Amino acid sequence: QVQLVESGGGLVQAGGSLRLSCAASGRTDSSNCMAWFRQAPGKDREFVASICWSGGITVYADSVRGRFTISRDNAKNTVYLQMNSLKPEDTAVYYCAAGKITIVDSPRSPRNYAYWGQGTQVTVSS
Repeated sequence: QVQLVESGGGLVQAGGSLRLSCAASGRTDSSNCMAWFRQAPGKDREFVASICWSGGITVYADSVRGRFTISRDNAKNTVYLQMNSLKPEDTAVYYCAAGKITIVDSPRSPRNYAYWGQGTQVTVSS
């Protein structure tokens, strides 16, 4: 089992920045990819960014590329999501996820992640 705890959400004005953190504990060696997803009210959960194989490979959703940066500190078993130039449409509950993904799996699919955090709210005001 892997336990994930997110932090860092909050209320920010459009154009501002936030940094989310996701601390992993337990059998962290059972996962090789970690990702952030988000879900806005009335919408499906959508992929934001992923980081796999000790940080060697990162993938971003088109909607956040160039504004968000995912990174990880392997010594602390923590993944970060630096969010800059935030927009009102970034408002959502942000979830951290961890999973064991092979080379043929898509890191964008939530089905490939077995472990999820409880989520942290990000609200961007206009």
